[in-house]
This record gives sequence, C-alpha cells and structure tokens, in this order.
Amino acid sequence: MSDAYGFILKAKTRPEKAEAFKAMFLEHVAGSREEPGCIEYHMLQDEEDPSLFVFYEVWASKAALDVHSALPHMKAFFDVRMDYLERDFEVQRIRMLSPSSALR
Repeated sequence: MSDAYGFILKAKTRPEKAEAFKAMFLEHVAGSREEPGCIEYHMLQDEEDPSLFVFYEVWASKAALDVHSALPHMKAFFDVRMDYLERDFEVQRIRMLSPSSALR
C-alpha cells in the first residue's frame, strides 16, 4: 500500500443545501467505487450536524485520484462547489497502515 493515496475530506454545506448535496454525491459513490484506481470510497453524514459530510477515500496512487478528479462530473462539481459549501473542503491526508477490507 506504499503508493496508496488516502485522505479524509470534510464538506460543511450550507444547511439549506445539505439534502441537495447528499442526493448529488450519493449518485457518484457507486461510480467512483467502480473506477480502476479506487480502493475505498465512503460518504458519511454527521449525526449531530447533518450539514457536515465526511468522505473517506483511498486510491491506488495520486495518479489514480487525478484521473478521478478530472472526470467531467467531478470537474463540473468542483466549479460550483461553493454554491453548496459554507467553506471550502478540509482535507486531511492519511496513510493506510492496514490492508483494505475491499481487497479481500
């Protein structure tokens, strides 16, 4: 997993945009999981603050993430993300220390 590129991304939406954000991104989860470089891709919603979403993603490499980020629907979202968000994404890089359960 030395080349794996993992991160936790927090998306704090405007309260009135939380449901639209959730509906839009849930459609992308399954497709993202099918991409060749995707190892883990999870979308979570905070139980105490439903306008806070957390993404846990692990890609085979930074190059695989770059391919994902360049897809038309991801580029289109990135261009309008601040229509949904209170503040820009908070990204925390992580290193996987254990093997992915998705690789079993």
